[in-house]
Amino acid sequence: LRCQAAPRPRACHGWQVPMKSGSLSCILPCNRLPVQLMSQVRVYTSNGQKKDLGSEDTNGSARGETLHKVETGQDTTNAGQKQSSPKQPIQVKVKAVLKKREYGPKYTQNNFITGVRAINEFCLKSSDLDQLRKIKRRSPHDDTETFTVYLRSDVEAKSLEVWGSPEALARERKRRKEAEIKYRENLFRNQRLLWEYKEFFGNTKPRSSTAAMFFKGPGKVVMVAICINGLNFFFKLLAWVYTGSASMFSEAIHSLADTCNQALLALGISQSARTPDPSHPYGFTNMRYISSLISGVGIFMMGAGLSWYHGIIGLLHPHPVESLLWAYCILAGSLVSEGATLLVAINEIRRSARAKGLSFYQYVVQSRDPSTNVVLLEDAAAVLSVAVAATCMGLTSLTGNPYYDSVGSLGVGTLLGTVSAFLIYTNTEALLGRSIEPEQLQRLTELLESDPVVRAIHDVKATDMGMSKVRFKAEVDFDGRVVTRSYLEKQDIEQLLQEIQQVKTLEELEAFMLKHGENIIDTLGAEVDRLEKDLKQRNPDVRHVDLEIL
Repeated sequence: LRCQAAPRPRACHGWQVPMKSGSLSCILPCNRLPVQLMSQVRVYTSNGQKKDLGSEDTNGSARGETLHKVETGQDTTNAGQKQSSPKQPIQVKVKAVLKKREYGPKYTQNNFITGVRAINEFCLKSSDLDQLRKIKRRSPHDDTETFTVYLRSDVEAKSLEVWGSPEALARERKRRKEAEIKYRENLFRNQRLLWEYKEFFGNTKPRSSTAAMFFKGPGKVVMVAICINGLNFFFKLLAWVYTGSASMFSEAIHSLADTCNQALLALGISQSARTPDPSHPYGFTNMRYISSLISGVGIFMMGAGLSWYHGIIGLLHPHPVESLLWAYCILAGSLVSEGATLLVAINEIRRSARAKGLSFYQYVVQSRDPSTNVVLLEDAAAVLSVAVAATCMGLTSLTGNPYYDSVGSLGVGTLLGTVSAFLIYTNTEALLGRSIEPEQLQRLTELLESDPVVRAIHDVKATDMGMSKVRFKAEVDFDGRVVTRSYLEKQDIEQLLQEIQQVKTLEELEAFMLKHGENIIDTLGAEVDRLEKDLKQRNPDVRHVDLEIL
């Protein structure tokens, strides 16, 4: 703070203004005398020392004495003159600030690490950790409330004590890293050995969850479709060999494509049941969408492509068709079997859509269950293609014109191409990570905004990760007063008041603020956990919640 009285251009006979600068009190005459006062800024460190800033502070007392002498002389000469201006006291404040602590570019002395990290990264044993300070902290996991952590500085000191030097610790880390790489290289060989000796313990193991998935829900639908389409392919192939019909060839290729694609869906269902690992922390649920996408591409290339090719060849090089009696019988059987599989898929989708509160159309378009969707659309296309093939073959048998049969093959190919395009589009949208419905997003937003601890939320994103799993992210502006009040409600106010009254020095003030500041931050973390838990309980589809504090 700098106060400067500049000289005025007009003459002045003299006036008196009392000024206070720290302990300096004087009366200044106005006789074209430049006056400059510098107020002191004192910096207090945590050890109680104070430091005066500014080079002009040392000259402040000398200036005060000089001004006091000038004031005394002027006061004797102008004693009888009338005062020309009123007295205006100038208040100079002394500012006390806490010295900023420099932490440097890397500071890990107050970091907490878990016991697993201490053992793995610092090559310690569990018995070594028993001698260190144990700190209970709030757990980041839903199944436990608190867990034990250690100060990183204590763990580093213990590792140096155990290994003797940083070089020895680095050598041990390198040795363990090489052993881990060697273990990974032998992992495939170990799995093969376990597979060879599985008969020794296979009967004692319970049925895996992967195998159980094919006895209910989408897995059951896929397995039924694989069996029926496999039989249809076999009989249609025999009918094509007997009759030479282009439409029957298209139907055989269609059944083969359906069988292969549904086998691929079964593989996707089994892979989606794998548990998350460090490389895939969100699991493998998207494997169903990947297999459905490949299935759609396979339908387009194998089913539609070969049907179009055979139909074009039939138009360019027509040949007479043999007796179609067996072809009609096989088509009739195929219509019954494909219709039965279609009914199984429809019933499964209706049940799942009712459980989600969606209509049949919304469930199919949103690709909530890609495996069942593929079976539904493939079987629907199969029923329609059987009708198209039977109609074209009937026209050929009535008119004797083989062009109708080739046109039927082109129609079946076009139908398969439409189904494959729809499957490719819906599964690509799901893999890209589309947003959830606006109504559902509005419910999640209102739930957060209705909480008293939340002032506002910004940058809200809710992504459908597939298979009814939603990831919710938002930046939350928390009300610090409500968080502080929530902390105070759990404290003994009288004891807290006594602690405040006992604060006399800067060291005591710093210790008081650090203690309760850390507790308030923990309270804020507990509020974040509570909000995340409420979001998951009221919206079961929300599996992952990321709330960022503004």
